[in-house]
Amino acid sequence: MKDYIIRASDENASFRVFIISSTNMVEKARSIHQTSPVATAALGRTLTGATMMGFMLKGDKDKLTLQFRGDGPINNILAVANSKGQVKGYISNPQVEVEDRKDGKLNVGKAVGENGKLIVIKDLGLKKPYVGQSNIVSGEIAEDIANYFTASEQQPSAVALGVLIDKDRSVKASGGVIVQVLPNIEEEVLSKLEKNITILSFISSLIDEGSKPEDILEQVFGEFSMKITEKKEVEFICDCNKDRMEKALISLGKEELESIINEDENAELVCHFCNEKYNFEKKELQDLIDRI
Repeated sequence: MKDYIIRASDENASFRVFIISSTNMVEKARSIHQTSPVATAALGRTLTGATMMGFMLKGDKDKLTLQFRGDGPINNILAVANSKGQVKGYISNPQVEVEDRKDGKLNVGKAVGENGKLIVIKDLGLKKPYVGQSNIVSGEIAEDIANYFTASEQQPSAVALGVLIDKDRSVKASGGVIVQVLPNIEEEVLSKLEKNITILSFISSLIDEGSKPEDILEQVFGEFSMKITEKKEVEFICDCNKDRMEKALISLGKEELESIINEDENAELVCHFCNEKYNFEKKELQDLIDRI
């Protein structure tokens, strides 16, 4: 089954919900980056959260970057998503290992770190991108994104993200939910909503049991007369190409390119997001110098 995301709101438009199944997407990222289980969970949660946040953007060319800079051994996680349901990302230390939590679950918080910054960059086609940030509060990703929405965008939100790892280290199930309350929500509705969303902490287990986003919507929010307003497939996909790598080399300048030719005669660039390798022979590098 392909991964996809749905957007829904209640009949009174007092809150909105985003639900995503991201198992294949996160497994592809795991396969590319050869991550350890805890790194898979951290990167998978970040990719899943970024995809939902990117889906909130309106323009076809709008992009969102979600970055975690924590003081844990992972050091840095970065994901870039757009409004089309496409995402790419990488993690600085893919082979990180930390002890599991006392409850036996992967200790993502310790791997990411409890201190640091969550940075969100929105490129909306304006002269300058929007940059927002908040403090990391737990390193567990979902709590940090929820805190970002409240602290930086003044948008009260509940966020649940889950990645279930199989015995062979592959991704067994992955998904996420973001619930955002709107200004006209009534206290009674908010109270009911807060009780219902506790089940979302088991989001990856629900998906593992075969629940689709629509099933989760009905199970958790059925009493609110929800209406699905949009549905879209999502995927991990990198948009790197040789032209972009050429521009990166040109940006180094003539002296640096001449130094590369003199020392190595060729250059190999590797994309952070998909590990694709791009080789440039001596003649190609000389052609780039001539273009500067």
